Amino acid sequence: MQKRSFFSFLFLLTSSAIWAQAVQTVYGSISDKVSEEPLIGANIYLVNSNPPIGATTDANGKFEMQVPLGRQSFTITYIGYKPQTVPEILVASGKQVVLDVKLEELVNKMQDVVVSAETRKDRANNEFSAVSARTFSLEEVTRYSGGRNDVGRLVTNFAGVNASNDSRNDIVVRGNSPTGVLWRLEGVPIPNPNHFATLGTTGGPVSALNTNLLKNSDFLTGAFAAEYGNANSGVFDVGFRSGNTSKHEFLVQLNMFSGVEAMAEGPMNKRKDASYLMSYRYSFAGIGAALGIPIGTAATPQYQDFSFKFDLPNSRKAGKFSVFGIGAYSYIKFIGKQLTTEDLFADPYSDQYAKSGLGIIGIKHSISVGKNGYIKTVLSGSMEASLFDQYSFPDSMNRQHITQVRDYTGTIRLASYYNRKFNSKLSLRAGLTEEVYILNSKRDTRDGFPDWVNLRNTKGAMSLTQPYAQLQYKPIGQITWNVGVHGQYLSYNNTWSIEPRTSLSYQPHPRHTISFAYGWHSQMQPLPVYFYKAQNSDGTFNYDNKQLDFTRSHHIVLAYDVKIADDWRIKLEPYIQFITGAPIEKVSSSYSVLNAGANFVFPDKGFLTNEGQGRNMGVEFTLEKFFSKGFYGLLTASVFDSKYKGSDGVWRNTTFNNRYLINFLAGKEFKVGKQKRHAITTDLKFSTSGGKWYTPIDVAASQLAHREVLQEDKAFSEQYPYYLRLDIKLGFRLNGKKGKVSHTFYLDAQNVTFQKNIFERRFNLQTGQVNNVYQLGFFPDFMYRIQF
Repeated sequence: MQKRSFFSFLFLLTSSAIWAQAVQTVYGSISDKVSEEPLIGANIYLVNSNPPIGATTDANGKFEMQVPLGRQSFTITYIGYKPQTVPEILVASGKQVVLDVKLEELVNKMQDVVVSAETRKDRANNEFSAVSARTFSLEEVTRYSGGRNDVGRLVTNFAGVNASNDSRNDIVVRGNSPTGVLWRLEGVPIPNPNHFATLGTTGGPVSALNTNLLKNSDFLTGAFAAEYGNANSGVFDVGFRSGNTSKHEFLVQLNMFSGVEAMAEGPMNKRKDASYLMSYRYSFAGIGAALGIPIGTAATPQYQDFSFKFDLPNSRKAGKFSVFGIGAYSYIKFIGKQLTTEDLFADPYSDQYAKSGLGIIGIKHSISVGKNGYIKTVLSGSMEASLFDQYSFPDSMNRQHITQVRDYTGTIRLASYYNRKFNSKLSLRAGLTEEVYILNSKRDTRDGFPDWVNLRNTKGAMSLTQPYAQLQYKPIGQITWNVGVHGQYLSYNNTWSIEPRTSLSYQPHPRHTISFAYGWHSQMQPLPVYFYKAQNSDGTFNYDNKQLDFTRSHHIVLAYDVKIADDWRIKLEPYIQFITGAPIEKVSSSYSVLNAGANFVFPDKGFLTNEGQGRNMGVEFTLEKFFSKGFYGLLTASVFDSKYKGSDGVWRNTTFNNRYLINFLAGKEFKVGKQKRHAITTDLKFSTSGGKWYTPIDVAASQLAHREVLQEDKAFSEQYPYYLRLDIKLGFRLNGKKGKVSHTFYLDAQNVTFQKNIFERRFNLQTGQVNNVYQLGFFPDFMYRIQF
């Protein structure tokens, strides 16, 4: 007790010292990783500080300290818990730093062992996720070259993850369709969080998820923990950070893709940790297009979004409440005569108008139940709207309305779980996620028909119910076993599943970890697939798609992780995934829904059945040097094979079977100025992969039909050339003398080699030939930010 009191006095004395150099406030909380109970009297101190700087947590597990500007590392200790080091935190002017750290309790407390401080940047926040999972931070989103302030594009730097193309952020995980991705915000599923989103998709051209509001979040690529359901390929488990509880702060930012942004945060009730955080963004792409910067289309996209989080006053009896939300709107019109045959999103033979809207609002509640238990509940509501109209020109004088889409989806979601820590060895989490969809979806066309034909007309409601339970057991400090079960029931057609999940991790040495995981996963079909009605030969309609079962998959993952030095790690992860129940046609064909989802629309396919299969297998390699001593590095490589089988019984490449993915990223930060307050930053990213597979065009048949006709018997038999891109980023960070204002600027030169990566091959109606359409060429992205 006397020793701890001495350190507390020393930390208090040195923390209150007046430094000759500029300082900034670092504050936050320290809690138990499993029970989330605050740790009273935990010590946090600045690494390699002279004189020493530190603080001790109060009765609520909170601390505050003054720290010099620059990159700083912190070590946190508490008796009976593993020490933890949080490395290379950027402490800058104009923005206070928040550190919320969760410590892991030691299992073998009575043994006379020395436990070194851990750096946990390679692990997920969710303690039940043992493999194929990692955390990403706000700083990583803005640090890496080529990221465009988009978390979707950020994760393409990780092993086994690829973007479908440069113009959209659809995420392809281990050869799976992007429709297999689940998005969660504050612990509850959310709709597609992108501008220009359409029904059933998970990606889009521009993200509506503001990265300036994000806290450290998880991304998972396989064998998920039992609490994650309705996903077959990947999970984004993101959260909004809380606003500053002691000081009002502001941000103004200008970025080519995310637009012009204004953000404000600050306290609402300092004594009870109540705060606000709000941000508004408006598109800047129109100005960039006017300057001649390529954005993939001659049309000018308009989009805007508003995001917020309010932490309400805390109460010991009532618990903690917060309110969060996103509102987004986007609009674009493609006028045919203004376009070329190389436009990435439309064609010059029609006029197209697209609108989309997104609204999400939720309330989150957390309350302690006993000493080592708590209940977290999130109730949210969302509204999606996607409207599309297309007009063709049958002759030079007239314009004909040929397509009309009106999709409206309202969803009410409830996610609640009980978490209990029995002791340092055993913990439990059990919960329920309930989603109720209120649908109004209609699609009409007369493209190829003499009069209007209704292809989709659905009104009504349906629900998806997902109960789950999972246990974590640590018989000794070196072994962690997770076991759980996930259930899923869809009221639309009474389909259900019971899915076992398990993982086992063993540490034969503090620097080495061997892990194994298995998961049985299932996912409902994209809504446009359920709702499509096919026309019979007698003019009536077939509704077989409504009865489609879940697409199901077995995930088997083995992982070996070794820390070759304090800031270096190597990870090797082989995996295999068996897919069953994929929708395919009843008649013999090569079609499978496993190849859809990387575009704005789904193929018009009816008479589907759950007889399709798929198989993804590969090995992933990661060599990572975490940011320290002014530089970082990341090398990821994946070798994989992605195959599917349609109703014709032939195993084929999926369109996403690139075969290999390689990413190399590196960056260096140079301190400049008299007190080394400022920094010049340089970042580099090199990416290459095998090309996507595609179905060749039947030129002769296309010329006769005056439209593109594919050689379906040769589906996905040809591969585009390899993809290659080099991005170089140069930035500057300026900190004010008094620690009140900071400026950040970067120029991100993407595809500096002017590589012509093929987007797709198209049949040109005017020339009667097949043309190559290329992805974005050289693209200069930039950002300026001021914080005060």
